[in-house]
Parts: sequence; structure tokens; C-alpha cells
Amino acid sequence: MIAEEKALADFVAKLATCDRIAIDTEADSLHCYFEKVCLIQISGGGEHQLVDPLADTDLQPLYDLVCSRRLVFHGADYDLRLLRRTGRFEPVDLFDTMIAARLVGKTAFGLAALVKEYFGIELSKASQKANWAIRPLPQEMLEYAINDTRYLLEIADILESDLRRLGRLEWFQESRDRMIASAREVKERDESTVWRITGSSALSPRAQAVLRILWFWRDAEARAWDRPPFHVIGNDDMLRVAENVANGGTFSVPRMNGRRRKSFEVVVALAMQIPEKEWPKLEKVRRKRPSREQLARSEDLKKIRDRVAGELQLDSSLIAPRAALDATAADLYSPALMNWQRRLLELPALPAPASV
Repeated sequence: MIAEEKALADFVAKLATCDRIAIDTEADSLHCYFEKVCLIQISGGGEHQLVDPLADTDLQPLYDLVCSRRLVFHGADYDLRLLRRTGRFEPVDLFDTMIAARLVGKTAFGLAALVKEYFGIELSKASQKANWAIRPLPQEMLEYAINDTRYLLEIADILESDLRRLGRLEWFQESRDRMIASAREVKERDESTVWRITGSSALSPRAQAVLRILWFWRDAEARAWDRPPFHVIGNDDMLRVAENVANGGTFSVPRMNGRRRKSFEVVVALAMQIPEKEWPKLEKVRRKRPSREQLARSEDLKKIRDRVAGELQLDSSLIAPRAALDATAADLYSPALMNWQRRLLELPALPAPASV
């Protein structure tokens, strides 16, 4: 585990001789409210190393070096979002083995499935939900982590060869670029709807009012405790309490300490005092009904997609999700489909973006 400036500088110097580097991360989202990068796994030049981002070291020299090389990830979207929170992380070249595996027709495209297929090795899944912020990390977790990058460069070689053989490298490049662009987008939560969890729409307006105030109470408790919200109270328990209270029934408080239990009971009592005029109202979204022509175009595109998917032995949703078909049927030049998908569906290419 590299956790000191000198060791990190020496490792960066070794990586300078590599033209390709495999990388992965581990975070603590299942154990903290404020998710952070807890481990960076790197393979390159025959070396497999773990870097500790929780140590008091400047990671930017590492980022600058690796981002100047071809980086190999498996499912890069999440990792890119995490790494950008800790410094400037903008790769000049990136190969994503998950995207590549799907495009060559793999139905089992997880890392463990690919390692089993290509190398006959069963990777342990025992540490998937572990707390990566603990120190020192036990040997089992260290081995689990390094296996995330140990085989990636060889897998990338195999998949890139398959993409070239199948004539799908351009598909990969366009799909990768869209993923990278998506990972740059900052997702803001909508405070007016964030409390609408699965199952909330089945509640009465009064029960929804209770649920709404419980959701924001739980969020504040989780922030103060720095634990995921489900550690405070689970969604199912919140739904049950909201429904029981709104119907005049009693409720049993899930396992909570004395202070939190009292706070919870006060919040429930306050929620019952919310006047009816302030209860949540379900806003009906008036969507323009598709015309007969649009419905017919969408169905025609679906038939082409399904035929092409069968011929190429690819998942039809990879060629075009149903929502993308509907968007394209409504607007021929909708950006919902990439150009490689549009070619397969016999659609005209999207115009090139205007230069700035």
C-alpha cells in the first residue's frame, strides 16, 4: 500500500515507462454519507500496486502521469466521477472493457465473468460490500482489490482485437466518448421530488406528507452521523410508519438510540400537524400524445432493431433502447441514438456539432 510521498513519487517514475495503465477504485458509499475514494488500484509495467488516497499525499502527480497514458477501466463511469472529486483527472485515451465486452456480444460482461472466461480463474466476491476506509486493510481485501486490475490489460487486448475483427471499433469509440461526457455531468438532486422513494406513489396524500418530513429528517440525521441513510431507517420502515400514522394507527420505532428515537417521535408528531393544503400533490405531467405516424415509425424502427440484433447476436437494448426509438420516431435527428446505432437502423447520421 503506497501511502507516503516518496513511495508515490517512485511509483510514478516507474509508471512513466508504461504506455498503458489499468486502474480501478474502491469507495465507502455503503458505510458513509459523504462517499470518498478509499483505494486506487493500478497495474502497469508488470507491477500491481495499491495507492492510499486517504493518506496525506498529493495525488495530482499520479493523476497527471496516468492521464497522459492509455487508461484501461472496467465500467469507468463511476470511477471517473470519484476521481474527479479528488483532483484534475481527464484521461487523453481510455479503454473500457465493459463497453467493449457488450459490443462484441458478451452476455456476461462483469469483470469476474471475463476473468473466468479468459483465464479460468474464479475471483472472490467476498469484499464487494466491505468498508474500504478501514486501516489497515486485511489481506483478503488487498487481494480482492488488486485482482480488479491484475487482468485488465490482457482483457483489453483480447477485446480490442475482437472489436477490430468485427469492425466495431468505431462503435466502441463513440460509446466510450458518450460515457465520458455523461460522467462529466453534475447531477443535482431535486429537493421537491427527492423524497419520492419507490412505493411512495401508492400512499395517500396525508401519508406522503408524513413520508416527506421523515425523509428529510433521515437525511439530516445521516449527514450528521456520516452514515448512509438506510443506517438510520430503511425505506420500507419509513413507508410503513407513514401509512400507519396517516391511518390513525400506532407505529413501532425501528432500532434507534434514545436521542434519535425521541427526535423521530417528535418529527412524526409534527408531520401529523401538517395542514391538508400543504400535503404533497401529484403533478400530472401532460405529455404530448404521439401521432399515429410517430407510433408507426417507432414500431418500424423496433422491427429493424430486433432483426439487426438477431443477425449480430447482440442485446437489442444495446442497439437501441425503446425510449431512444420513441425519441427518434418523434424527432428524426434526436441525439438519443449514436451514429453507429443510427447506421444499423438505416437512419441518416447526425450532423457534426458546430465548431466553437
